[in-house]
Formats: sequence, structure tokens, C-alpha cells
Amino acid sequence: MTIRYTRLGPAGGEIPALAADTPEGTRYYDLRSLTDDIDGAFLASGGLERAAKAFQSGTLPELAGAAELRVGAPVARPHAVVCVGMNYAAHAAESGATPPEVPVIFLKLPNAITGPHDEIVLPRYASRADWEVELGVVIGQRVYQAQTADEARGAIAGFVLANDLSERTAQLDVSGGQWSKGKSFPGFLPLGPWLVPAADVPHTDLRLRSTVNGEPRQDSRTSDMVFSVEEILIDLTRYMVLEPGDVILTGTPEGVALSGKFPYLSDGDVVELEIEGLGRQRQQVTVQP
Repeated sequence: MTIRYTRLGPAGGEIPALAADTPEGTRYYDLRSLTDDIDGAFLASGGLERAAKAFQSGTLPELAGAAELRVGAPVARPHAVVCVGMNYAAHAAESGATPPEVPVIFLKLPNAITGPHDEIVLPRYASRADWEVELGVVIGQRVYQAQTADEARGAIAGFVLANDLSERTAQLDVSGGQWSKGKSFPGFLPLGPWLVPAADVPHTDLRLRSTVNGEPRQDSRTSDMVFSVEEILIDLTRYMVLEPGDVILTGTPEGVALSGKFPYLSDGDVVELEIEGLGRQRQQVTVQP
């Protein structure tokens, strides 16, 4: 039986929940007897394992009305969101660059995180807003200067689907040489719907897809990454401490508007993204009044 973790309810008031597939469909169980939220402290203390044991023992109450609740981001309040750029060779090429020799790193503000189906509200001056489907890594244990792939994997709590939204003018034209200006607008990081435990995700070869208004955009596999998840974590932790609950975005494949093949996002567009085993997202675009 597949177990996943989510947070349900209004923004700022989400309920931590466990989702389990049954013959009758997906059922949701309330985790508030174990934790106030799915956050770094919960992950670092073995919370996912405790929740799974409580579910298996039948001690978790079912969450009434869960199917009608808003879906929030599946992890709360990360200390940091660290992102890898140009980590698929074909995407680097469509961006006019050669594949990097070392991971290209930039940051998003954690307050850009939103739910997987929340509306995308573009700044009124945004003219080059772009989508990016990505595999997200959620850190479960403090890690610094990881030396081996096994050590890097041991720090991972689970994986999430992410949309690393970008406003390319701010990112590239008025950036001053860094990218974070175009990456950190409110709502520019839809996460979820699920946090899936690392042991249940074959992260080295997952299919990633995106569409805009039902038309295909991206369709690739994580096996095409320039740097693997483990290589990314080893590199990052040479220079920084990753804390429980932190989110690492591992790059996007080809098929974004920056390529020149597709129009940028505009009012009324619908963006849909999917990674196999990690669920689907759907966002409608509107422009700030």
C-alpha cells in the first residue's frame, strides 16, 4: 500500500495528513495527534516513520471531508530553497548555454512556496513568465560536507513535484548577474501535492511532463540530469549546511518558453505538471490587478 504525506486546508491553517490508497480510493488520516505540522522538526525526529507505524496499527483517525479541502504544499516553512540551473543538457542548449561543469546554484525565497493547485498571480509588469517542472528533494536530516552517495541519500526525507516558476526579464535582464529576482515572487513555487518517502521513489528515472492549456511542453526523464540528486547534495554541502525541511530543486528539462518555441504565460492560461509517482499540479494564471 502506497503511503504519502500532504497538508490540507486554508493557507496558513493546513492540517498535516497521511494519504493511503485503498481499494475504495485514497483515504486521508489526521496526523495532529503526532505533530502540529509536516516541518523540519517532524522530519528530523523520524516523523514519517512514526506516522506510518501509527497508520499500520490503526491508531490514526480518518480526516473527515479531506477530499473537499484545499491542498497545501506538503512541507511547511523550510529554512531554504536551493535550486540547480541548467541540469538537463537539452534545456541548457535551448537556453543558449553549454551543459555546466559544476552545478549552477541559485536561491528562491521560501515564502514563494504555495499549494499545487493555487492560482498563479503574475506581477502586473511580468511579460516573460515561464513554467519549469522539477523534481524536488526534501531534506530529512542536517547534512554538511557529505562525502558519498550513500551519505547524501541518507539525508533525504522524500521527494516532491515542483513548478519553479520564473519571470525571465527579472531573472536575466535586470538580475545583476544572479537569478533570484525572477524566481521569488509570491506563489512562484507550487509544491506537491505529495511528499513521498525517499525509499518509495525511484528518483533516478522518473518521467516529468508539463502542458499549457492542454498542449504538451516538457516531457523528459530524471535519468537525463547532468548531475544526479546525490551529486547535487554532495556539491551543495561542500558550501552550506542543509537543514531538515529544506527543499532542493534539481533542474528542469527542455520545453520552456525561454526556448522561443512557445509563448510565455498570460492571463487565463492553465499550467499542468506531473512526475510519475509524485502526483499532478494544475494552476490557472491571472495577472495582478
